[in-house]
Amino acid sequence: MLSTMRNFCSSAARSLRPVVCSTTVLARKAHGQAKAQPPSLPTSSGDELTLVSGAVLNNPRSEYRMVRQYRGKVKAVILDWSGTVIDCGVYSPAIVFSEVFKEAGVPITMEEAREPMGTHKKVHIRRITQMESVRRRWFEKFGQFPSEEDVERMFHNFVPMQLGCLLDYSQMISGAVETVNVLRHEMGLKIGSTTGFTRAMVDIIKKPAAEQGYVPDVYVAADDVPQARPYPYMVWLNAIKLDVNPIEALVKVDDTAEGVREGTSAGCWSVGLAKTGNYVALNEEEIEALSEEDYERKISRAYDALASAGAHYVIDSINDLPPVIEDINRRLASGEKP
Repeated sequence: MLSTMRNFCSSAARSLRPVVCSTTVLARKAHGQAKAQPPSLPTSSGDELTLVSGAVLNNPRSEYRMVRQYRGKVKAVILDWSGTVIDCGVYSPAIVFSEVFKEAGVPITMEEAREPMGTHKKVHIRRITQMESVRRRWFEKFGQFPSEEDVERMFHNFVPMQLGCLLDYSQMISGAVETVNVLRHEMGLKIGSTTGFTRAMVDIIKKPAAEQGYVPDVYVAADDVPQARPYPYMVWLNAIKLDVNPIEALVKVDDTAEGVREGTSAGCWSVGLAKTGNYVALNEEEIEALSEEDYERKISRAYDALASAGAHYVIDSINDLPPVIEDINRRLASGEKP
């Protein structure tokens, strides 16, 4: 019984990660031999490595394990769109999600509309339908729970509505253009971008952004990759298009938990923006009108959400990013990794 359990655990460990289980030893066997030789025995150059159960992993021909350590500087930043550089408060998608569910016959709250923010818009709709509160109201309305067909139909309705209102929420966040210019011209960084928007949506928002002075070096949309946030593919595609490596030399900047996880899952530094994003959920004029108590309550909630998602840094807005880049450069120079 114990032997069976050990074999099962060893097999499971190997299937979960591309490393050898710690209860095995790396040894060599000659061609045609049925059993592996002990690692201390001399071997010929044509021998094959095999695993011997019951010992600590080692390779008699490799006494050292070499580790590459990047000690250079940050080479690029990858910026989200809504809540990071444009549309303070992320109103554009939140309003449309709310309208789509209202038209479907099951109104949702603005908090429900915002909760999955950062994901591909179809995934966003699907996650809303998976909320217990929404499922309950949907069942009360239709006598059944929302299906994938409902998701597809609402996404089909969402797309033209989102395309139609993007220009109404394309104002650059105060200081964003100037900060990007500092990052690019004074700090020598390349500028990438990721988003939960589709390519057609990006093609709309990049025009008014360019008119206001913001032109990233690379545009990557949610439907350019197999799976969008929190998966790392958009960050990796940015790295390829920007021709930047290693991954430790990139910094992902986002206002949502899913965007933060996109950066950490890609293996780069991840910075959360609290004040201008999805969790404070107010435009600049509305933020200025808040009482000190309300502002502190909202900003603290935003900081907690982004920190809990795994952000290496959480700051108010993109305008606070240059000192963060300098600190990351310091940490890289000392041998730290994300």
